Amino acid sequence: MKPPRLSPFLWLCGALHVLALLALLYRPHDWLALLLLLVLLHGLIAVAGLLPRCTLLGPNLTRLPAAAIRRGEVAITIDDGPDPAVTPAVLDILQHYGVKATFFCIGERAAQYPALCQQAARAGHAVENHGQRHRKQTSLFGPAGWRREVGEGQATLQRITGHTPRFFRPIAGLRNPFLEPVLQQQGVFLASWTRRGYDTRVRDPEQVYARLVRNLAAGDILLLHDGNAARTADGQPLILTVLPRLLQELSRRQLQAVTLPQACQPEQTAARVADA
Repeated sequence: MKPPRLSPFLWLCGALHVLALLALLYRPHDWLALLLLLVLLHGLIAVAGLLPRCTLLGPNLTRLPAAAIRRGEVAITIDDGPDPAVTPAVLDILQHYGVKATFFCIGERAAQYPALCQQAARAGHAVENHGQRHRKQTSLFGPAGWRREVGEGQATLQRITGHTPRFFRPIAGLRNPFLEPVLQQQGVFLASWTRRGYDTRVRDPEQVYARLVRNLAAGDILLLHDGNAARTADGQPLILTVLPRLLQELSRRQLQAVTLPQACQPEQTAARVADA
């Protein structure tokens, strides 16, 4: 197995750590300045992990590849499910419009409601890895913690659907430098989004819809939620109100919704061959 490849940013951070230690040996009286430098460096690393669309910590799919853009494709990704109160209706809407989506499922919930994941997979949707437990503290994990979160999620979803997930999305996109080496070892790709509707917090479907369609274009990765979905004033999950309008708008703009594996397969295959 090849050792994980670190991003140039992390290589630079490592080099600066080594230089700081060497400088401390030769100029010990400058220890405070060197300490401040390291604190600043770790602050930059932490900020990079807090920005879901940042690429400093490693590859991060924030838009579809160029070939998908030329084909006029977008990807609708749906997080935090499956939810028996919402997911079946989402699947019905997608079937009605003849659209495929990508469901980032939580392993524990998938194990609790396996039939919903199986239904999504049989319908041609992609079922991808949103972590096994989806705990808020995952961004503080070390290598072992990430291996459990990613690896157990992979195993759970593969067992239920018969397909090994190719993409991982951490909770809220939050991560740290230890995640990317684990993803490389697992053969999984980090996927975030181009824009999101904040439909777990905003109760106004007009605001959620407006965020999703603002500057909507081929190559966009859009984020909605079937699990943890906010409710409208009348108790309707936001996604059930927003999704039909969004699909109608995609049709009006002649954009085709596809799954992440459909959009990315040629490019990823080529990248793997190049790295072999």
